Amino acid sequence: NVAEAAKILDHDHFGLKDVKERILEFLSVLQLKQDRKSPILCFVGPPGVGKTSLGKSIANAMGRKFVRMSLGGIKDEAEIRGHRRTYLGALPGRILQGLKKAGSSNPVFMLDEIDKIGSDFRGDPASALLEVLDPQQNYAFNDHFLELDYDLSSVMFIATANLLDTIPGPLLDRMDVITLPGYTPYEKRQIARRYLVPRQIRDNGLEGRKISFPLKSIDRIINSYTREAGVRSLERTIGTVLRKVARKVVDGTFDPAADSVVTPEAVRKYLGVPKFLMDEIGKKPEVGTATGMAWTSVGGTILQVEAIMMPGKGELKLTGSLGDVMKESALTAFSFIRSKASEFHIDPEVFRKNDFHIHVPDGATPKDGPSAGVTLSTALISLLTGKPVRSQFAMTGEITLRGRITAVGGIKEKVIGALRAGVRDIILPEENRKDLEDVPDEVREKLHFHFVSEAGQAWKLAIENMGKA
Repeated sequence: NVAEAAKILDHDHFGLKDVKERILEFLSVLQLKQDRKSPILCFVGPPGVGKTSLGKSIANAMGRKFVRMSLGGIKDEAEIRGHRRTYLGALPGRILQGLKKAGSSNPVFMLDEIDKIGSDFRGDPASALLEVLDPQQNYAFNDHFLELDYDLSSVMFIATANLLDTIPGPLLDRMDVITLPGYTPYEKRQIARRYLVPRQIRDNGLEGRKISFPLKSIDRIINSYTREAGVRSLERTIGTVLRKVARKVVDGTFDPAADSVVTPEAVRKYLGVPKFLMDEIGKKPEVGTATGMAWTSVGGTILQVEAIMMPGKGELKLTGSLGDVMKESALTAFSFIRSKASEFHIDPEVFRKNDFHIHVPDGATPKDGPSAGVTLSTALISLLTGKPVRSQFAMTGEITLRGRITAVGGIKEKVIGALRAGVRDIILPEENRKDLEDVPDEVREKLHFHFVSEAGQAWKLAIENMGKA
């Protein structure tokens, strides 16, 4: 029943709209065509976003048994295909053992951590999985112990991975990849309210004590004590707060009037000094400083790019743990500005008599990628013209040698991170206009978006009194 399955998925998991739609599409096809081969899904995303628990929900929604097999660190091919019976202590492979444990020939079979398979002299388990995860071949899977063809085509295999880079190409090609990008602060708040707080109250023996956790307290934990894409650390931190309350109950110092509501002040008292400070934009416009947007594994954030010049010979220095691609973006931006110096009334002698230094705080965090190109160019042109950059603007986009601004990735995470930091105006490449569909409505309504295809357009928007575009 597809409608019932939709209810179960919505009850077990908040958000994850694309993943749920994909599962319900598969169930709809299965209803129409009974002999449909099961797809091979691969959930990719950072730790703690619910990849494994989603597999259990899918099995629950489909009314099938659930089997989980962790592939992390497996190096022996016999773990997949089984041992030949000539060996002492020979066993079937873990695929058939899993089916035996489930007592079903069509369970939901989760292959956890498929990106962490190893290989050594005992064979390559990833290569053995090529047959298992191919619907055109796995109807006749041959286990060395069984020595009979076994039909795996009705098993629904779901793989999970943190990264795609370490999965061999032929194996990745057999799977339908679904990306779980991590939760927005709004989604984390709802997950905490609906699932994490009730579970931690139960696990810490506080049922019946009428403990309440206001949304402001949850926000305080999300913003000041955790920084992650998933919700594992959030749940642990909520558990830490509730253990402090449990201790008060046992000591007899629990005051129902004062302690039953966990206020933001109580969170600060229980957890101590905040571990993370909110990224914030500058309060006033500055010359030679521009705000960029970055994607990280724990969500979006903002980057301040600083540029100064001093007497020298025209050298460009780059600091801030920048990768090769980001350094090349800075050189590209610098060369483009030099080529257009006369258009912006910049004296060419400036480039011969001064050295330029670009720095991206914080210096200890490695940064790479081309998406800071427009930010680097804005900081440089502001420095050279002496005109300040408006502080409420943040931007992202790759710059070419001719000054074109091209598309970049991670728009949803970057936009959410910028809003959290107090940004109100965002400059995006024209080619990324389509990506705004992925940005939640409650985020989109609070921001003004400006789309550009040339560097001059971005400068005119972000820099005060920038006449030439």
